[in-house]
Amino acid sequence: MSEVDVRGFSCPIPVVKTKNAMEESPGEALTVLVESAVSREDVPRLAQSKGYSVEAEEPSGGYRLVLHPPGKDIEGGEQNG
Repeated sequence: MSEVDVRGFSCPIPVVKTKNAMEESPGEALTVLVESAVSREDVPRLAQSKGYSVEAEEPSGGYRLVLHPPGKDIEGGEQNG
């Protein structure tokens, strides 16, 4: 699983870096660390537009977003159907 740390960046940089990471590792889950509420909304919006599912956590100092690619379930296995 790749990780993108975009804390400290303002839009559109978090979205652009997330998009680049998604393109570099298609089919792989991705963790994105953000700190602003705007990025917390924009990064999942991008991911969902590409078919990814999103899990969000709020550790101290920001947000941890785990993006799961299309065709993979939350545990990383293949989806049936």
